[in-house]
Amino acid sequence: MLKSYIREKKIYCNNFMEVDIYGYTENQCKYNKLGTRSKKTKISCSKQRNLNDKNARRYLTQLANTNFTDKDLHITATYKNSTLPNSVEAAEKQVTNYIRRINYKRKKIGLLPAKYIVVSEYKTAKNNEKPIRIHHHIIMDKGLSRDELEDMWSIKINKKKVSLGFCNVDRIQLEGNGLEALCNYITKNKNGKKRWRSSQNLEKPYYRTNDHKYSKRQLVKLAKEYKNTEFWEKKYKGYKVVPGENAMTVEYNDITGWSIYLKLQKLKN
Repeated sequence: MLKSYIREKKIYCNNFMEVDIYGYTENQCKYNKLGTRSKKTKISCSKQRNLNDKNARRYLTQLANTNFTDKDLHITATYKNSTLPNSVEAAEKQVTNYIRRINYKRKKIGLLPAKYIVVSEYKTAKNNEKPIRIHHHIIMDKGLSRDELEDMWSIKINKKKVSLGFCNVDRIQLEGNGLEALCNYITKNKNGKKRWRSSQNLEKPYYRTNDHKYSKRQLVKLAKEYKNTEFWEKKYKGYKVVPGENAMTVEYNDITGWSIYLKLQKLKN
């Protein structure tokens, strides 16, 4: 008979912590031996960066919360009809060159290369693979001014600087759940296609697992009372449940049974 446990998985994202509590069996266990408490493990990003996938969007939010704050920036960059790239690859090259210009200027004033996440969104016309309405959202750490960043969204044609299109830079507005609202916004359009990538200098969120904190009986009971904020905040001292209806959720399926998801924020000293 297969052994099974109730696993607690805590994912640390700077000032935020996500907790998954769920049933696990020997067949499902790929990384951590059942019945043990794992060491600190970095979360790896799937090579299939499909932002229509719930787990990919969740990882994007975790990565953003781990690396960026309200001191950092959100950049929206679009194209004019005359500068619209003829392929997504060409648009990605424009963003790469844009970031190179930013890093060149940062280096001149003694700053390290930028930390960033780029989400590129586009649509394609029917029977035509040429992208339309392509634009980019970039989350980037502070360093250069908003005017400088907006001005660099341009190219030189016949030695004359030409704007690629509209570029707007805003300070990130954090809500109670961190950058989740912003990440949901930049990945929201289900009808469009999206790509995303990030700089290699980002710190990755990490997780730890524990197979002894909860029993099957406890999980069933907690699933019926999962919105008990006071209980969770006592269970995870030093953290508070973030506001919003998605901060505490519960699901059930016939194979693994009940599962609970929590999102908490570290209390300020």
